[in-house]
Amino acid sequence: MYLGIELVLALSAAPVRAMFGFEMEPQFNEPYLCTSLQDFWGRRWNLMVTSILRPTVYDPVRRFSTRFVGPSRDAPVAMLTTFLVSGLMHELIYYYLARAPPTWEVTWFFVLHGVCTAAEVTVKKALIRRGWRLHRAVSGLLTVAFLAVTGNWLFYPQLLRNGVDRKAIGEYAIMVDFVKSKLPSHLFNSM
Repeated sequence: MYLGIELVLALSAAPVRAMFGFEMEPQFNEPYLCTSLQDFWGRRWNLMVTSILRPTVYDPVRRFSTRFVGPSRDAPVAMLTTFLVSGLMHELIYYYLARAPPTWEVTWFFVLHGVCTAAEVTVKKALIRRGWRLHRAVSGLLTVAFLAVTGNWLFYPQLLRNGVDRKAIGEYAIMVDFVKSKLPSHLFNSM
């Protein structure tokens, strides 16, 4: 999925750069090098969404929940809420793409990742206080494996069942043809 999204963003960035003269910010920061779910979701994957959800959901929920659950439990509450909002946003996107009623699989994907990220952060803090840390190679492999298994279980099935992958490939082909039609023909004569 990462490679597909990265390709689409690169294809989108070229016309934006040509037409408007500015660079699009990168949306990923080498997600395959993540060392934890917190690292993946907070610093490596879909950075634009992270930069939107942090000030609009996470920070306000954390400030508000501190009054009720205290400062030691406010971060997990804010994380779970942020992942829930992301899951609901993805359901809306899936509906738009597939025109099929929600199955809630993708919301459960994000709720599961919210619970696991909150648990990971809590456990990591306790273990670091005791001087114990998992090696990057092990934690990275476990994180990528968890992402792959849960993605194939809950994230992708709804898209594949509704043919969104085939629709996307067709739309990318149309976009490529459009971009090619706007570029000078001598660029393609040598191919």
